[in-house]
Amino acid sequence: MLSIKNYILFIFLILGKFVFAQDFEFTAKASTNKVAVNQRFKVEFSVNKEGFSDFKLPDLSGFKTVGSTSSSRTRGVNGKEVHTISATYVLQPKKTGTFTIPPASVQYKGKQYQSNPLTVTVTEKVAVPKDPNDPTSVAQENIFLVASVSNSTPYVGESIYVEYRFYYKNVHFNNVQYGDDPKFEGFWSQEISVKGETEKKTEFKGETYNYYRLKKVVLIPQKSGKLYVEPIDLDMVVSVFTGRRDVFGRRRSKRANVHFSSGKKLIQVKDLPTKGKPANFTGAVGDFNLNITASKDILKANEATQVKVWVSGVGNTKLFEMPKLIVPSELEMYDPERQQNIRATVNGLKGSITDNYSIVPAYRGKYIIPSLEFSYFNPKEAQYHSLKTEPIAIEVTEGKELPTTVSEGNHTKKIVSTAGGDFRYIKTQTHFKTAETADFYGSKLFYLLLLFPTFAIPIGVVIGKKYKKSRADVGGNRVRIADKLAKKYLSQAKKQLHNKEAFYIALEKALHNFLKAKLHIETADISQERITDLLLEHQVSEAAITNFIGVLNDCDYARYSPASEMMMKEAYNKASKAIALINTELR
Repeated sequence: MLSIKNYILFIFLILGKFVFAQDFEFTAKASTNKVAVNQRFKVEFSVNKEGFSDFKLPDLSGFKTVGSTSSSRTRGVNGKEVHTISATYVLQPKKTGTFTIPPASVQYKGKQYQSNPLTVTVTEKVAVPKDPNDPTSVAQENIFLVASVSNSTPYVGESIYVEYRFYYKNVHFNNVQYGDDPKFEGFWSQEISVKGETEKKTEFKGETYNYYRLKKVVLIPQKSGKLYVEPIDLDMVVSVFTGRRDVFGRRRSKRANVHFSSGKKLIQVKDLPTKGKPANFTGAVGDFNLNITASKDILKANEATQVKVWVSGVGNTKLFEMPKLIVPSELEMYDPERQQNIRATVNGLKGSITDNYSIVPAYRGKYIIPSLEFSYFNPKEAQYHSLKTEPIAIEVTEGKELPTTVSEGNHTKKIVSTAGGDFRYIKTQTHFKTAETADFYGSKLFYLLLLFPTFAIPIGVVIGKKYKKSRADVGGNRVRIADKLAKKYLSQAKKQLHNKEAFYIALEKALHNFLKAKLHIETADISQERITDLLLEHQVSEAAITNFIGVLNDCDYARYSPASEMMMKEAYNKASKAIALINTELR
């Protein structure tokens, strides 16, 4: 679709083909050579010769083109008809000063012709007399486009908002066109929907106006210094009744194309204070809370517990780092799965961010998950706050004992652990006893050690044969290990057999965690295509892969369809076999 300016140029060129005159003339004239910065003036370009083409408008970057028209007229000069075609542009200056409007140009019979240049002096604003019949004057008195900023001096990371409103009274308008959306450079932005809001009334400039809320945006400055909130622009046609009537008694009206802009808003962004800034501060600005919970604090070895860490509140909720959970090395911890429940409000981003950790202990014992620390800056109080959670105690009641020694090269080190504190209490009294000694020869221990080889050697031979036979059964060993691994990952799903949705979520998660642990991939990479490619790279058979993918598809389908406990048990068994089969084939 042609713009208004291009349309006028097109008409101007077409009409030029039908100009009949004796002499070629190409002129430019201005309605005035002196205008105030808040006034408008006209520039008219005219030709009077047949066959002109390629009209080029001069550079008008110092002015805003408010409107344009074209016309063709015929007049008699010395008994001859002279046809004149004109293109007229309504301009408004952008700033004060003296400006030269360069010549326009046309082509005529292969030769380029130029119009005369124009000089215009632009002065400061003047009082514009009100004309009740001038639609432009009426629009400027009764229409306002306003950008309101909640806080013009925020801190870096502090949430503010800008609201654009359109106020009007006593006018009729149509053909409203919006300019480009503002880009908000230097800000993180998120729009608050105003869709569906209707026209309202309010007091504005001491009078009652109708208004529309056009746009509302949450802004979070990302750097200090001067930033600007960009304006929005509107173009519309305004109609004003003149008080006159036509021959049919209908009221006459005048129309004008009018442009409005909300104007730029300066935001002076302050740096966050360095005084009192905690070492663990990661950029959180607002008002927040920190929480941590564990789904189980008493469990068995290889049984999973879910530790949930979440930060809730209002502020720049998406734009800071979450505190990282640290656990003892004896606990296996998987990468957290993040959940966000956030909505944009006038006070900032309100809601919570949650990290869900799956933790699986390998040995029996008592473990402490250390407390977490989180710091934020409250802009209303202009000070930092630090939050700290309580430690979580995890007791593993069943499973293998924690090894007391570890091998390091050619040396063996003893693992020293304490319970209930770093130091034992110091005894203040002693109770010594005289060491009793006896001859070793002829003692019970002497005869026991003497007869021990007689019984130990045959038993050792039998055990050795069984062990050798077991080692020779490589396939059987791999199956037993695979079955044990499957039970480890599926323990959480087994406990949810009475709850369909929770069961299938836990089952699918167990399958994913198994692949993450075995193939060293992240959650974001878990797709069926990615799983297939990775398993093929590890020389897993297509049948095993198809079986595994089938279980994943069953989990996804079963969540949204009826399922009995028997079906869930069958799904559990299929998942167990799928894990075991993949594990036995992995290279």
